[in-house]
Amino acid sequence: MKLTPNPFTHAIAAGDKQVGLWVTLLGGFQAEVVAASSFDWVVLDMEHSPNDMQSVLGQLQAFERSATTALVRPQTNDPVLVKRLLDLGAPGIVFPMVQTVEECEMAVASTRYPPRGMRGFSGSHRGNRFGRIKDYAAQVENETSVIIQLETRDAIERAEDIAAVDGVSGIFFGPADIAADIGLLGQPMHADVWDLIWSAASKLIAKGVPVGTLVIDGPFATKLLNDGFTFVACGTDAAILSRGADALAAEVKGAV
Repeated sequence: MKLTPNPFTHAIAAGDKQVGLWVTLLGGFQAEVVAASSFDWVVLDMEHSPNDMQSVLGQLQAFERSATTALVRPQTNDPVLVKRLLDLGAPGIVFPMVQTVEECEMAVASTRYPPRGMRGFSGSHRGNRFGRIKDYAAQVENETSVIIQLETRDAIERAEDIAAVDGVSGIFFGPADIAADIGLLGQPMHADVWDLIWSAASKLIAKGVPVGTLVIDGPFATKLLNDGFTFVACGTDAAILSRGADALAAEVKGAV
C-alpha cells in the first residue's frame, strides 16, 4: 500500500484556485453534511471550537470518503499536538498565530521526521494505516500541507521571511485577529485590515507563494481568488446554520 497524494498540497503549489470552508461543529455526522458539498478543502478547527482528538477523528473519517481535503488547525503551535494529529491521519496542519521565523521553523519541524525535523516516530498509527503504507515515512513530508497563519501586524511585516522557510506550503492571513491587533476589534472587513494584508500578500503572490484566508462573504472570497489568492475559505458551517436558521424564522414569522 502506498501513501495517497494530497490534492490540496499539489493544487496550491500549482496555483490552482481552492475554495474552502471552516468546520467548527463537532463530530463526523455534521461533517458528512459538508463533505458532500464539493469544497476543495476545509479546516477542522480546534482553536475556536470544542473539538478534541476524538471528534476530529470522526470528522477526518467523514471527509476521507469525499474529494475534500480536511486540514486541521490545532489550538496552538505545539509539536506534541501536531504529532498526534499527523498520526491520526491529518493531511495538513494550519498553524495559528505564528509570529516569527523561529516559530515557523518549529512548526515545519514538527511535521518532519529526524533528521529534518522533530516528529516522533511510530511504526503503526492511523496515518500510515497501522503500518500498511510502506513508503509513509519517506513520502509524508511531500504530501503534508503546512499552512502558516499570520494574525498580527508584526507577523505580516515578517511575512516574506516566514514564507521563505523551507517546508511552508502556504501563508494564511487571519483578518479577525489582524483587525483586533490594529485596534479594529470585530471589524475584519475594514479597509485598513485589507490594506495591511495586501501589503504582504501582493509581495508573496509575486514570488509565487500561495496565500489564503477565511472570509464570511462569498462575493469577497471570489474577488480574492480572482485577484491572486490561491486558497480562500468562504464561510463556516456554524455561520451557514445560524444565518439559514435566522433567515427561515424571519421569513415565516414575517408572513404570519
